[in-house]
Amino acid sequence: MVVYRDWNRADASPKRASETDAEFLDRVAGSFWDQVRDVINEWLSHFPAQAQPGLRSRLLDRNSDTNVFSALWELYLHELLLGSGCTVEIEHQIGTNGKNPDFLVTHGGDQFVVEAIWTAQRLGDAVATSLPPQLSDAIDRVPSPNFFVSYTLNSVGSSTPPQRRLKNELTRWLASLDPDQVIAEYERKMPLPRHTWLEAGWGITFEAIPRSPGRRGDPTSRTIGIHPAAWVDESNLVLDAVKKKGRKYGDLALPFIVAVGHAAPFPEDEDTETALYGTSVEYVRAGRSTFGRKLDGYWTATHDHAHSMVNGVLIVDNPAPWTWTKNAPVLWQSPDPKSLPAPIFPTWATAQLGEFHVAHRPAAHPVHTALGLPKDWPTGDAFPRRQHSNSD
Repeated sequence: MVVYRDWNRADASPKRASETDAEFLDRVAGSFWDQVRDVINEWLSHFPAQAQPGLRSRLLDRNSDTNVFSALWELYLHELLLGSGCTVEIEHQIGTNGKNPDFLVTHGGDQFVVEAIWTAQRLGDAVATSLPPQLSDAIDRVPSPNFFVSYTLNSVGSSTPPQRRLKNELTRWLASLDPDQVIAEYERKMPLPRHTWLEAGWGITFEAIPRSPGRRGDPTSRTIGIHPAAWVDESNLVLDAVKKKGRKYGDLALPFIVAVGHAAPFPEDEDTETALYGTSVEYVRAGRSTFGRKLDGYWTATHDHAHSMVNGVLIVDNPAPWTWTKNAPVLWQSPDPKSLPAPIFPTWATAQLGEFHVAHRPAAHPVHTALGLPKDWPTGDAFPRRQHSNSD
């Protein structure tokens, strides 16, 4: 059983706004993406036969990008555990609640449980375009070899505006600008050029951002360089994920790890510390400072002893096929001295709450060694820049 069939893929363009992740991964051409598809197919074959159809269906789900990435996260974790010398049983019934966690893992005669969760905030979802996907794709198709654009959505119409007139107007405006002149004026503290488009109740203000000289001349590259960003409390992403899974299985009588695929625009260890160990605070008494933590973290909240069932939280920031060999797993350990010890593998970094600070230890070996992949996999460029002759 395979996820992706071999066929003559010819479209090497980046993902379109109107395209699902499943459609993109099956459509995009190029050696880089062939490597990704080959490894996904191989790793699926390492799952028990009875588990393969369900996982394959999720990987090909064209209705839910979150479903695709949560399946990729489970695929990665399964391979990571196998490559660490473990045997893995899928959805084995265990615990007092009569439910089936994702993985029952055996290593050297010891067993532990791993439950996977992909944060609902998928990488990129925090960037709120507020534009219909068809309109974003239309703007990205505007030929703009010398400029990116950013935009601000001022007003929203009741229907999608005519794309052709928008593209023509943007094309004329960008073609009228000299990128070197714009750079020189910007260095003199002058604002970047702006253009406001108004039609059918829509109002969009565009700002032209010059491409660097070495990146000019490719009319096939994306035109939108910056989408308006939405603020996201990333500590809540981890906290909500662990809360959701932490009490699901009752008493497991085995070490229990919640594995969080942490999709966030700018993941920071400080946010995870706050989520799991509580907010760091400074107390000043009689002119002297001491440091401590509020009782608002997953493990430090005194009102919810059910949280002691989770012995470790394994986090990988923004896991995706193109980051699998690069982003190290970090095991955040329970500070409860009565907690069952969660296993630690050589490719996992660790974090442990001390008296005043969190102690971090790097992994002994890079993660790619457990995955059986080269360090720089996948090799090559995801979207090679097209070369143009002087006659183009």
